[in-house]
Amino acid sequence: MGGRRTIRGVVIVATAIAITAVAVAPLVLHWLTNQPDQRLVDLDVYRSGGQAVLRGGPVYDFLTQPPQLLPFTYPTFAVLLAVPLALVPWTAAQWLWTALIFVAMALVVRYSFARLLGRIRPWAPIAVGVLVALCAYAMPLRDQVRFGQVDIMLVAMCVADVAPGRTRWPRGVLVGLATAIKLVPGVFVIYFLVTGRRREAINAAVAAVAATLLTFLVLPGDSVDYWFRALFDSDRLGSNNGTTNQSIRGMLLRLYWPDAVTSLIWLVCVAIVAYFGFRAARAAWRDGDEIRGIAITGLIAVLVSPVSWIHHLAWLVVVLGAIVGDGRDLRRVVLGAGVWLFYVLEVPWWGITMLAHHIGPRFLGRIVQDAYGLGALLLLVGLWRVRRHAINSQSDGTDTSRNEPRVGTLNS
Repeated sequence: MGGRRTIRGVVIVATAIAITAVAVAPLVLHWLTNQPDQRLVDLDVYRSGGQAVLRGGPVYDFLTQPPQLLPFTYPTFAVLLAVPLALVPWTAAQWLWTALIFVAMALVVRYSFARLLGRIRPWAPIAVGVLVALCAYAMPLRDQVRFGQVDIMLVAMCVADVAPGRTRWPRGVLVGLATAIKLVPGVFVIYFLVTGRRREAINAAVAAVAATLLTFLVLPGDSVDYWFRALFDSDRLGSNNGTTNQSIRGMLLRLYWPDAVTSLIWLVCVAIVAYFGFRAARAAWRDGDEIRGIAITGLIAVLVSPVSWIHHLAWLVVVLGAIVGDGRDLRRVVLGAGVWLFYVLEVPWWGITMLAHHIGPRFLGRIVQDAYGLGALLLLVGLWRVRRHAINSQSDGTDTSRNEPRVGTLNS
């Protein structure tokens, strides 16, 4: 009996992997066989940073090869982790990194849709495969493959650290390491604090500081260069007013108001979003809905950051899991499908077309251009309105809320 179960489990997992591989093959092949100078350009940045370390060159002064000419923009701890990428051939690095992207995506799906997956065992692996394939075609996720981005891996680290369940490491450590790689995950230190988890917040802070101090020992010159110069040069990140910057600041910059006015309004908006956003995240945690709290915190990070490229919205996977819940509420499933479809469509570029060809009022074109950022704001508000209720047994009508997970519904 045990052997049969093992064989069945292996077959199910293999089927799940096959479903994902077949479904995402067009996406992967498209971006890994396109023009060499357009292929996984962010991975090229990471790998070039590792090469700079190996040859003893300044990390924050190099640019990748034309026509991209991209600088390394991450903290120095990230460049240490990028050194192994410099030790393997470029083609191998592309395929290995892409595989890691999908492993990370599967991990995020596993945590984010845990309530749904728990209802459909032993077929959960196949559901994970299908969900990964669907999520991969949403623009923030397919851009992970297009650019060879690290975002979904950082999301996986944060979700694994914060989501319910036992961990084999002190909680907070992965959040701290993710923060040392790319500062944005530091919002989860605030999330730990507002939910009263001081130990986890301390663990995260200690891990981030320890990793950063390590880089000062190994790469002192580059560390000083990053923390006292490169960090404050937002122009190194690219055109801040470009369509792909869907943060609040990016949306304001596209209004082309005076810099002082833009900065003042941005700071006010950041304060408002952070205040109400973390209140919503704390409410989710108090409800026992940790995934919703993680999703809200991830959206806060996207909205308040000075620069949030579309691929930074990799938190979409967690958002979808929070919306769908255990899958019993049809309204939530339909809403989740609608949100997914919205981010599959390249809506911001419709706005560019409207502006370029004078289609409709200019303000409407600007709204469409900002669609992903405005969508993130609406999702944050919508997740705050989600409430949880106890599940009553459908068989005998008894109240089983004490021993079954509590599931959310939308307020009418």
